[in-house]
This record gives sequence, structure tokens and C-alpha cells, in this order.
Amino acid sequence: MSALQPGSITVHAGNASDECTGAVAPPLHLSTTFRHGPSGERIAGYEYQREGNPTNDRLREALSALEGGATALTFASGMAAMTTLLECLPQGARVLFPDDCYVGLRMLFEEFLPERGIRAEVVDMGDLDAVRATCATPLSMLWIETPSNPRLKISDIAALAMLGHAAGATVVTDNTFATPLLQRPLALGADVVMHSTTKYFGGHSDVLGGALVFAQDDALAHKVAHRLHVTGAVLAPFSAWLTLRGCRSLGARMAMHCANARKVAEFLAAHPAVERVNWPGLPTHAGHAVAVRQMRDFGGMLSVELRGGREAALALASRLRLFTNATSLGGCESLVEHRASVEGLTSRSPQQLLRMSIGLEDGDDLVADLAQALG
Repeated sequence: MSALQPGSITVHAGNASDECTGAVAPPLHLSTTFRHGPSGERIAGYEYQREGNPTNDRLREALSALEGGATALTFASGMAAMTTLLECLPQGARVLFPDDCYVGLRMLFEEFLPERGIRAEVVDMGDLDAVRATCATPLSMLWIETPSNPRLKISDIAALAMLGHAAGATVVTDNTFATPLLQRPLALGADVVMHSTTKYFGGHSDVLGGALVFAQDDALAHKVAHRLHVTGAVLAPFSAWLTLRGCRSLGARMAMHCANARKVAEFLAAHPAVERVNWPGLPTHAGHAVAVRQMRDFGGMLSVELRGGREAALALASRLRLFTNATSLGGCESLVEHRASVEGLTSRSPQQLLRMSIGLEDGDDLVADLAQALG
């Protein structure tokens, strides 16, 4: 699979025809338990769904192939993937994470991990000098999120991986916004890639899931796999099957997401009511040069900051007709969300910011909807 382009890998990885029936579409295995011998010897490699399932294994194969990893693990949600990995850190571990990131990750670092004696520090990952200074003392993990949520900041994965490794850190990259169709962090030096597969992999807003892909099938991968097995945050087979089905169209969908996002971003950037458009494909974006270097395209996510503050942002969200006011992202439908309202009192998102997940509608229709809503 390694010689194929990512778009071909999405179609074929994990999708070999069924050996028993010849079925081209992957079968769904729902069994929670598997027959074994009198002394527990496994007959077909499986024993209990919590520790392994043929449908999940197909998805793991696809994720590993797409990210260029040695092995992958699937989880019940993206948060479960994050939590299981972070809980493998030893007491007293020091972790560096970005100033702009998914609110759930920030809550883990600020509310839950301190109870385990894990120290988390925030830094602007776009400021390599600041990261270098923070890495002057030993580090257990460096967590990258690029493009970031919700400001679409870009981090130089290769440069950060070098700094993190020099400090003794495991380098993790959340690749949810980009997907491996647009960006492959392991090839740039990351050790682990994290995904909320709920988003673009599922692609239809109807299946929850998460994943970790490891550059090496090493002690860390085995430790996380053991914790997953024991604590039980496993992905259900039907969810794995739906996600695997979503993988097959990921290449085509990402191309449409990216093309539509460009139309929307360029329209918004030229509108007088708009203060800033955060989309790395715009030459005016602070991280554009890095994005050009490490991404194939710039993704279907963007955020827009309105002149007029919170009131202007909420007014725009309320007037849109084709966009749905809802959380999450990566589905066929276009979504808009005032992140500060959704995140609550501890939100770090600007009040004037709306996050947009650009869907698969006709791009001209999306622009027309924004035009009428902006007035």
C-alpha cells in the first residue's frame, strides 16, 4: 500500500474481499465472544470483543496504512483516545500543549491530569523560540494540534518534533482537521497521531470514534493497547464498520471540502463586515508558508471573526439558512458554531469568532447563503 497515493489507500486499505464468501464489501462481525479450545487456546486469533474484533482490525489496518504507521488502536471516541494515551504517562510527567486547542483536551490537562501528578504547560506552538525555551528542561510529551481548533493555527510539525525529541518527549499530533489525505505527521517526525474519527473519517455525522496511530509498534503502543483492553473504551464493531465505510470515500470528500472552503474563505476575506478569516490556504494567514510545506491542501475547516464582536457573530449565525447551527465537523452538511457560547464560561475562543465546517453542498450556494446573511 505504501507506493499508492492516499486517495487509493482510502479505497483499498482494510477492504480486502472476504475470504469465506468473496464479498467485496467488508463484513460486519458483531459477536462479543469467540470459540476457543478447552485450555483457552485461540482458534482464529480472537477471544473477546473488548480485546479484538475482525471489523475493528480492518479499520486499524486502514488507519495505519493511511498515516504510514506501524500499528493503530481504535477507541469509542476521540476523547477516549486522548485520555487513554495521556493516562499512560508516569506521575510527575511534564507535558507541553498548544494555546489554541480542542476544549476537551484543555479540560483534561487543567482538570483531570493534575490529579495524577501530571504537569501541563501551555505554549504558542507557532513560536518556535518559545517552544525551544520551554524544552530546555526534560519533557515527557509534546502535543501538537495543527490546524488548531478553532483558530486554525499552523504548527511546524517537523521543527517541533526535533525540539520535542531533543527534550526527551513523545511527540503527538492531533490530525483530525487535516486527515492523512492532507497531512502525514509521522512522516514529519511525530511518534503518535491522534484522530477523532467521528469527524472526517466517519464523514456523515452518525458515528462516534477515535484512533491513535503509532510510528513504531513499541513499548508505548503496547502499554496503550493494554490500558485500552483493561479500561474498555473500545470502538463498537458497527461503529468500526461505519467508519471503515467512510474511509472509502474520504479522498473524494476531502477534495470537495477543500474546494468549497477556498470559495467560502476567499469570499469572507473580501467582505467589509469581516475582521479576519482563519484558513491556512489564504496567503495572508500567518502559518500559510508552513501549511504549504507540510499539507497537500488546506482543509474544510475555517473560522471567521466579525467586526462588531459577539453580537455580529450571533446575528450572522442566526441568519444563515444552508448552514446548520451545530457542534462537531467533517460531515456532508455545512455547520456553523459560536464556540465561545458552546465552550462555556472558561472558553478561550474570541467572542467575535464563528467556526465553520464546510460541507459538500455546491460552493456557490454556500457563498450565496453567507452573502444574504451578512447583508
